[in-house]
Amino acid sequence: MIDAASARERLCDPAAQVSAHWLVDEDGRPEALVPEDRRAWHAGAGSWQGREDVNSRSIGIEIVNPGDRPFTAAQMDGLARLLGDAMARWRIGPAGVIGHSDMAPGRKNDPGPRFDWQRLARQGLALWPVQDGPDRPLAESLDRIGYPPADPAIRLAAFRLRFRPWARGPEQRADRCRAAAVVRIAADAR
Repeated sequence: MIDAASARERLCDPAAQVSAHWLVDEDGRPEALVPEDRRAWHAGAGSWQGREDVNSRSIGIEIVNPGDRPFTAAQMDGLARLLGDAMARWRIGPAGVIGHSDMAPGRKNDPGPRFDWQRLARQGLALWPVQDGPDRPLAESLDRIGYPPADPAIRLAAFRLRFRPWARGPEQRADRCRAAAVVRIAADAR
């Protein structure tokens, strides 16, 4: 959504059948929309690590951004505070912080290529490998990370949105090595 007012209106409209626990506005302020102990309808159909119904087992955070620009420093600061607090409350490790595009490849593409996952990882709030791993089969690594079954090209695109956001074209050695590194750090983070 282009601004917080539009996002709030949609997320609070029962006819839209979409909601979130939190909305982070343009200046980084988090606004509670649904209590964290209640189910929000932010994720829709998808799965993560073999578990369906992501809505029932996650905290949904929406960040105001139309998708064609980087997230502001204020938004990333506000998100970091919010994530840190929620992760402590619910004992969620960095491997449990995912984007909609991770759990619904091909259907969702947010938070998108301009989202600063590396910054969150430096703060212990998400995963990002410091160096690549060995050249291992991509499908096997994506399964181990938690990506749901999908057409290989769709899974590759979802993985790239998060871990190689500007990569294009067919699968590359760099994809396989990056995925193997994520497998390693995810195992260490659990």
